[in-house]
Amino acid sequence: MSKPHRGRALWKMPSRGRGTCPVCSAARIKLLYTKNKTDGGQIQVCKRCAKASSDRIDAVN
Repeated sequence: MSKPHRGRALWKMPSRGRGTCPVCSAARIKLLYTKNKTDGGQIQVCKRCAKASSDRIDAVN
């Protein structure tokens, strides 16, 4: 049987959850992972950068 609701949450997000990753600058990639910065802010990153070190995350403006 098919899975009719798979990925349905992405349809409600702006641009279907896609954008440019602020860490690796990959364009048109899904930004589904939230990373916390040490200054208290949060950024959305791609799957590859979800495992990035906190130093690399903090380097983002």
